[in-house]
Amino acid sequence: MPEFTTFDGIELTYDDEGEGPPVLLLHGFASDTRINWRRPGVIDALVEAGRRVLAYDARGHGRSDKPHRPEDYAGDAMARDAQTLLDRLGLQQVDVVGYSMGSLTTLRLLVLEPRVRSAVLGGVGDGGERLRRERPVIADGLEADDRSTITSPTARAFRSFADATHADRAALAAIQRGAGLGDPSTRLSEIRVPVLVIAGDQDELVGSPQGLADRIPGARALTVSGNHLSAVTDPAFAGAVVAFLAEQDARPTVVR
Repeated sequence: MPEFTTFDGIELTYDDEGEGPPVLLLHGFASDTRINWRRPGVIDALVEAGRRVLAYDARGHGRSDKPHRPEDYAGDAMARDAQTLLDRLGLQQVDVVGYSMGSLTTLRLLVLEPRVRSAVLGGVGDGGERLRRERPVIADGLEADDRSTITSPTARAFRSFADATHADRAALAAIQRGAGLGDPSTRLSEIRVPVLVIAGDQDELVGSPQGLADRIPGARALTVSGNHLSAVTDPAFAGAVVAFLAEQDARPTVVR
């Protein structure tokens, strides 16, 4: 698999397959490209639809480097990783599809990166502020030696998923602690590209996808079957992404 060195020297591994307009996939917390995108069939669906698919394992995840210092995840580190890959590949325009943590990175790219033509925000809703407040508790749960000592339901859920994916829990805890360092704010009202928000009908973690879409000019919301972990496996998720990107292909090119 190809690798690239990002802005601060961290090595990230990525997949690059298919031909056509490029789409960048950004996976969720404690997941990776294989679990989040390949296993549910999202990559195959996009390639079959005539897309060049780029998907990398985020810092702290999968095949990529996993630093354990919170400062390595502070501020816009993950958004800058995406920008570095766009620079390396010489891309002038890209659609971005995120899931959960990847959607939060996508929101930052919508503000920072004029090369983003459109975005799909999967596994997110209007409950982001509550999750931000729980970051320290989630980090504590990830670092706990004994899972039975975790009292927060949210922290227990994150810990269970990290254990199931055999993730590096020290790196994941550093992400939770580092995400609040120099935490940039995103003015959703300033987003000017087409956005689709998708979440599962049983996802009690993220809040309302429509509530988030209502805060982004022109955005639409869609609900598919499943909870926070399973919604991306519903074939309707991949189908909605393919259809949304086809709409963008039919639109006149707009220079931002």
